[in-house]
Amino acid sequence: DGEPLDAEAAKFSIERHMTLPTSFRKSELASVDHVEVVDPLTIKLVLKTPYSPLIAQLTDRSGMMVSPKAAKEAGDKFGLHPVCAGPYKFVERVQQDRMVFEKFADYWNKDNIHIDRVVFLPIVDATVRLANLKSGGLDLIERVLATDIKDVRADSRLVLSTAPELGYLGLTVNIGNDKTKGPLSQSAKVRQALDLSIDREALNQVVFNGEFTSGNQWVSPKHPYYQKAFPVRGRDIAKAKALLKEAGVTTPVTVDYMIPKGAENEAVAQVVQSMAAEAGFDIKIRAVEFATTFKQAQAGEFQIFQINWSGRIDPDGNSYIFMRSKAPQNDGVYANPEADKLMEDGRMTSNVEERKAIYEKLTKILLDDLPIIYIYHRTLLIAHTKKLDGYRQMPDGLVRVVGLKFK
Repeated sequence: DGEPLDAEAAKFSIERHMTLPTSFRKSELASVDHVEVVDPLTIKLVLKTPYSPLIAQLTDRSGMMVSPKAAKEAGDKFGLHPVCAGPYKFVERVQQDRMVFEKFADYWNKDNIHIDRVVFLPIVDATVRLANLKSGGLDLIERVLATDIKDVRADSRLVLSTAPELGYLGLTVNIGNDKTKGPLSQSAKVRQALDLSIDREALNQVVFNGEFTSGNQWVSPKHPYYQKAFPVRGRDIAKAKALLKEAGVTTPVTVDYMIPKGAENEAVAQVVQSMAAEAGFDIKIRAVEFATTFKQAQAGEFQIFQINWSGRIDPDGNSYIFMRSKAPQNDGVYANPEADKLMEDGRMTSNVEERKAIYEKLTKILLDDLPIIYIYHRTLLIAHTKKLDGYRQMPDGLVRVVGLKFK
């Protein structure tokens, strides 16, 4: 909007993330005591305690700048007309139809912006997305189905861009806010039985042609912080049944299983449903519109919530906000004082080996308690026309248009 992006604006943006009642960034910046302006282009962050994930957090949502003037004027309606600091300025959003952005003439790196207008179209059906790309109606699509990889690669007009994601697909278990007090929320053994009923690699092969990476932790087995002492366990139906017996529950154990609508989400849920049935679970799949799932999750209206997390560079960003007591995205209301302390300790040191040792202890607790049952880590699949030059997919899943050109 022509307002200066200076130290005052940066201070405002970070403080807004820290204090806004609806902010999801509060836990990411909880160690920041206050922000000082040093000079017009320098700020100083004064911390309450050492906080090793800080720089990683500032490269992501917590460091995203907004216009103080626009944010103050719009108040809680700012999300409807955001004014930020990127290469494109917001033009309009028509709900469930499109978002439109136009090149910002005063962007600091404007010479590297070659496309005048970007339009995002939400198209839920992956088959329809691909058909539109092939027909020339779209230039780039996100989230190609793994089963369509061969089709994309066989088309000489298209390019497939991939990257291993930083995040995961997990089954969030409602432990502390389950109004039904069902067996899953009341017994770790029941959760362990469900975990043992799932053959992750078979699911990967059936739904994703083996293109994804099976996992059991909040970071991928390819990640430097993955705890190799706790590898992905194989399926064990006999052990699962024994655990249910030890827990003293009546089988089949009925489970309300919420998923966002979408072909892949439903396919994954159906495989889990089928596998878990053999151990003694009766999973009732409930497909809900994507945005509504988050409202229901925060209200505790689920027993299991199957949801993807896009991931963060630092492992703290994949764990703390979901499993720390009272953290903003701890939808299952999990609470374990020992786990809380370890998550805090993991923030106190920048030494990789020290942090890995802390997270090894945390992993053991979380694999026993299972507030989230991790299933796999996606390969990000982006397809685009060959006319689009310079596209590179990054593991954070974001689509970047800086440097892109049309041939």
